[in-house]
Amino acid sequence: MGKDYIIKVDNVHKAFGDKSVLTGANLSVERGESMVVIGGSGTGKSVLIKHMIGLMMPDKGKVVVDGKEVGKLNEEELNSLRRKFGMLFQGAALFDSLTIGENVGFALKEHTNLSKRDREKIVIDKLNMVGLKNVENLKPMELSGGMKKRAGLARAIAMDPEIILYDEPTTGLDPLMCDQINDLIVSMQSKIGATAVTITHDMVSASKIADRVAMLYNGKFISTGKPAEVFNDTNPVVANFCYIGKIVYETEAIYSRPIKG
Repeated sequence: MGKDYIIKVDNVHKAFGDKSVLTGANLSVERGESMVVIGGSGTGKSVLIKHMIGLMMPDKGKVVVDGKEVGKLNEEELNSLRRKFGMLFQGAALFDSLTIGENVGFALKEHTNLSKRDREKIVIDKLNMVGLKNVENLKPMELSGGMKKRAGLARAIAMDPEIILYDEPTTGLDPLMCDQINDLIVSMQSKIGATAVTITHDMVSASKIADRVAMLYNGKFISTGKPAEVFNDTNPVVANFCYIGKIVYETEAIYSRPIKG
């Protein structure tokens, strides 16, 4: 049997004015895997995931999600497709005027006919799943950076998505909290079975959460494979970028800590 790809990025080009960002990107993401897209700042990682969720359309090429070409969907079909996704934004992107419970339950209120009691039960369940208890009545300003990330993740999984997109999930966090977020991402994949696509330039994070890694450079993917394969790629661009990730990967292997790949 062939592999079951839930996302396929096929020869995607995207430019803004005279600046080309994606120049023929090709990437296939298997259903249920944790794919980590790495690359330096400004290489088009965020543009890539915006194409996956239909917030941007390619100038050339196509994106196929769960068998449907995103660029050919009408507005109703596109909104339906987007409900397959949950997204953890770089800054958590919580609504400051809402409580944590209201933030987590926002999509449930907007897109389901569930009763208030049923919505509140789901909110508590999702907050517990990410390790947050008794915070549903607090406002975002009352939470630490790491707790906001967790709350953002609870919101991302509230609708039981098939695909979770993580946008630089460890940015702005201290090393200990980064490690907790990485563990949480791995845990979420196990608990809810969703496909995960993470964009990051944090090589430590990539080494810990990826089933496969793909490096984006000059608008194209220049290396894709299991972490050990990419981290040992002899392409100088890949090798230089992945140097720290390779050290972390090999060190954790020595100490027998569970790692990906």
